[in-house]
Amino acid sequence: MTVRTSSAEWRGDLKGGDGDLALGSGAFSGTYTFASRFEDGEGTNPEELAGAAHAACYSLALSNALAQDGTPVDSVRTEAAVHLERVDGAPTITKIVLSTVGKVPGVDAATFQEKAEQAKTTCIISRLFAGTEIELEATLES
Repeated sequence: MTVRTSSAEWRGDLKGGDGDLALGSGAFSGTYTFASRFEDGEGTNPEELAGAAHAACYSLALSNALAQDGTPVDSVRTEAAVHLERVDGAPTITKIVLSTVGKVPGVDAATFQEKAEQAKTTCIISRLFAGTEIELEATLES
């Protein structure tokens, strides 16, 4: 089994502190603060990173599902909108909306939609978020 690592450090109190995070591969590192997480401040946040992971995983899962069906893709572009809201007084990810656009020669719209829904259930990150509503908007680009 593969093990991936990332790390984060937080300094200070919730609203006045700040932190750094890094992917174990070294591909990304960044800062985060209360403002970058719950307001419109500079830096990244865990929800944005979760969205990037979900978009990447979903694009790969959809590409794989289409290729296994005999229709390899030119490209699959996905955006994940992670909704952070208060539930019972606590910040909670309540919904993720995946908006994907596929450029797939030789596939019809119905097959693309079928494979897009299939990928939503087989994507590893979708399975991680199994208790969260995941909406899908899939568009086949001609």
